[in-house]
Amino acid sequence: MQSLIHGNFEGAAQKKAYALVGAAAAIAAAVGPLLGGFITTYLSWRAGFLLEVVIIAVVLSGIRLVRDAPHTGPRAVDVVGAVLSVLGMGGVVLGILVWQEGGESVAALLVIGAVGLAALVFWLRRRKRQGKPTLLDPDLFKSKHFRLGISQQLLQQIALGGTMIALPIYLQMVLEYNALGAGLSIAPLSLSMFGVALLAGKRAGRRRPAAIIRLGFLLLTAGLLLLIPIVPRADSGWYLLVPVVIAGSGLGLLVSQLNNYTLAPISEERVSEAAVNSAGGSFGLSFGLAFAGAIMLATLSFTFTDMAEASTVLSPAEQQRVANALEEDAQVLSNTQLQELLAGQPEDVREEILRINTEARPLALQVALLIPILAGVLGLLNSFRMLRLPDLRPSGSVEGMTLG
Repeated sequence: MQSLIHGNFEGAAQKKAYALVGAAAAIAAAVGPLLGGFITTYLSWRAGFLLEVVIIAVVLSGIRLVRDAPHTGPRAVDVVGAVLSVLGMGGVVLGILVWQEGGESVAALLVIGAVGLAALVFWLRRRKRQGKPTLLDPDLFKSKHFRLGISQQLLQQIALGGTMIALPIYLQMVLEYNALGAGLSIAPLSLSMFGVALLAGKRAGRRRPAAIIRLGFLLLTAGLLLLIPIVPRADSGWYLLVPVVIAGSGLGLLVSQLNNYTLAPISEERVSEAAVNSAGGSFGLSFGLAFAGAIMLATLSFTFTDMAEASTVLSPAEQQRVANALEEDAQVLSNTQLQELLAGQPEDVREEILRINTEARPLALQVALLIPILAGVLGLLNSFRMLRLPDLRPSGSVEGMTLG
């Protein structure tokens, strides 16, 4: 997608095209939870997979409308590089997911991921020295603009992924919304992304992209920080409206600028490799979803166990049963679900465990939100480095870069 935009648009039109693609992704992020929530609530989650097939068929039906960007460079495939990239990124994300589920071999998976990423770097450099085709050109990372752009996209997606896992769980398990209600409550996040991305794409004018990116990370971080004190007090999704609109506006500014900032100075012959930022973004989204979810469950398990051990109502045997149950399967349960599981227990025990659950869940969600907040803060700090660099624009030829 990014290669096609880069090959078919130039200058201001290219910036608008990237902003439109970002806005389209934002509206898809809004429609997805709503449509998925409706299907899950009123039909079945299995029907969602059938809908995916329909969407793919619609996309393929318009494939003839896509105009290819000509490519005259080498077309060989770096199979080893592709395999190492899958092992590296897949190992890290899978390791976090297995840790989240309480599975075994977490350390082995994380080591495989780290070794895979290190081996990928070594392999790419070696292939480059030998003059052979590589999965991506390691020389791309010599550009400060490219390095900063791709790292900012990674942080943006980590923040988005962490937010999109924490808030729905909060809405469904604490406020006990169904999937449709949770989708409606987080829709302002994606809708504000969509609107601001469109507006920024049209009205950015001569404003520095780095300044817009700084404002984006500032709004994103501010919106997420506002959620921290709200989480334990909210009794309705309406309490989240202002913070998620602020955070969504920040994300909209980011998606309107980051693709163009990262790829605009790259020549047409190298843009397919440079579009690794898309893979980096997907990795960031997966990492944010997995890591924030894992941190949330780990915090819940630790907090629940700690509060159970400090309880004067639960007997030592009951405290041990709570600890064993959480060790085997830590879950974020609503009070209604927990009451069903506690049927038959003495009333004072039920009330005590419900109290612990009520107090532990918001804390777990607050800790989970620290993952996207940290990504936002790092992105904000990075944006000051971006401001110190001169602006770049496409040179009009397929080689080199010029200063704007």
